[in-house]
Amino acid sequence: MRSTHSLMILALAGTAGQAMAGGIQLYEAGQEGAGLANAGSAALATDPSVLMSNPAGIAALKGTQVTMTGQALFGGIKFDRDGNNDISGNEGGNPLPVLPGASFFISHEVNDRASVGFGMYGNFGLSVKYDDDWAGRYQTQESTLIGISFQPTFAYKITDDLSMGIGPRLVYGYYYTKMAIDNNAFLPGDPFQQDGKLQYKDTDTGTGINLGLRYQLDPRTTIGLAYTSKVKLEFKDSPSVHGVRNPLLNLALSRADVDDLGIDMNIPQTVTLSVAHQLNDQWTLLGSANWQDWSDFADIGVEVDTGGNNVSRSVDRKYQDTWHLSFGAQNQLSPKLRWNMGVAYDSSAVKDKDRTVDNPMNETWRLATGVSYKLTDDMDVNLNYTLVWLGDMDVQQSKRDGQTLSGSYPNSALHIIGGGATWRF
Repeated sequence: MRSTHSLMILALAGTAGQAMAGGIQLYEAGQEGAGLANAGSAALATDPSVLMSNPAGIAALKGTQVTMTGQALFGGIKFDRDGNNDISGNEGGNPLPVLPGASFFISHEVNDRASVGFGMYGNFGLSVKYDDDWAGRYQTQESTLIGISFQPTFAYKITDDLSMGIGPRLVYGYYYTKMAIDNNAFLPGDPFQQDGKLQYKDTDTGTGINLGLRYQLDPRTTIGLAYTSKVKLEFKDSPSVHGVRNPLLNLALSRADVDDLGIDMNIPQTVTLSVAHQLNDQWTLLGSANWQDWSDFADIGVEVDTGGNNVSRSVDRKYQDTWHLSFGAQNQLSPKLRWNMGVAYDSSAVKDKDRTVDNPMNETWRLATGVSYKLTDDMDVNLNYTLVWLGDMDVQQSKRDGQTLSGSYPNSALHIIGGGATWRF
């Protein structure tokens, strides 16, 4: 029975660590730049939302400006079993619900050198929700990880051409996961027809910092360089277990006596280099290169407190760092109407053999477009759309008893619709 007890401890730690990584870094928060696929994000400064990508950008904004945005993310991602799958259950339906979001930004020009600002935005997180009786229910049924950032910002013009910015960042994190427990584990045949359930939920706050430089190379060309530090989130809660009828598992759970399950993870640090070049009065060309430290996010720290005995381990999700490259353009169709467009590529944070159903990631192509319209002299509105194409994603995951979940997500895509308004005073 000692081995069953140990397996249960490892299952609680390993499964929670596995479901923990259900997050994704988003460039879109409803701002006008979302229609550019992140091209030029650290160089352009058209409204206060620039503080999210480069805090130095608000030094270029006049007076007091307020931006409010909203977006909705939804997807076409559906799992198809293949001939190697040997776990019963359906295919889970479309696991991506509609995820709404809203952001708020403000900047104020203190004098001709200094500016201050504040942003509240959500650009990290994802949620998946499969049918309860799907074939991958022992890996995950639901997994949600959301990060909301609060960022006061200070920017200063060192010279007329060079600005620097700093933005301390407080992140509020929410995590929830639910998975099924196989009541037939360790027993011959299928004496129990109904699965048990494990749930885990907690919130935490972490801190980081955004730094940026913005340089006006010449009257038509601007370069931006920005860095966002990692943010550590530490979740700690007692897992909730219901409906376990298997006597071996019940005995293992009673012996484990898990008081708290702690999970530590890092939102990845990033570096972005952007350029914006005004070709003429109508066209502006844009580009960005970006690095994200997903290999650090892959190392999930897990600590199980079992009535005074602590079991600590690290769960390696085997993620790798990613690179982003984007190109875009703005077309000033008229004095009031501007058309944005962009294309981007992001490498995959996970190799095909390491992909999991709680966070089915892949290399992505982004196609984005949007419009900005000057409604009055003091107010602009924008609307944008982004297609995030993930393509075909194969998955093979094995349970501890050797059964395999096998299949793919064909023709997978995310859709992001957003928009907002900017007021100038």
